[in-house]
Amino acid sequence: MSPLKEALAGVAWLSGAGNTLIQGTVTLWLPRCGHQWLRHFFCEVPSMIKLACVDTRANVVQLFVASLVLLLLPLALILTSYGHIAQAVIKIKSAQAWHKALGTCGSHLIVVSLFYGTITAVYIHPNSSYAHTHGKFISLFYTVVTPTLNPLIYTLKNKDVKRALGRLFHRDLGI
Repeated sequence: MSPLKEALAGVAWLSGAGNTLIQGTVTLWLPRCGHQWLRHFFCEVPSMIKLACVDTRANVVQLFVASLVLLLLPLALILTSYGHIAQAVIKIKSAQAWHKALGTCGSHLIVVSLFYGTITAVYIHPNSSYAHTHGKFISLFYTVVTPTLNPLIYTLKNKDVKRALGRLFHRDLGI
């Protein structure tokens, strides 16, 4: 692995672990009043902050800033790189090249859209009515559904997998 790739991987790991330790620790130190139910599948920071019986504005701001840096910055970099890819593909006149570019980038764009679309709803707007009422299902989507669909989305580009699925469905349908 090249030194640049190692550095990028290290930054990703350290920023994720550091944010988890800081946010988790600060949130768990918040006092809770009485016996409250956490109406969520996971003990995520936004849902845990709502259980506190003190002023949590500083925690919400800290979470928002961390979300901007750790969610929107990578998303902006991904979208910028896809913007450059789109500019290069637009210059290509071949329909076959367009199809190949879409096949190469399409699966990644689907996964990025599923992941960032749902996680942004929870962490960027944690107090919105939509995130509050649908938050546990949105969280379930980006923590369980997206990683589960990930291998399926990426393997559907493989011709052997497509043929095997075609044979499987044709056999089940009695065709």
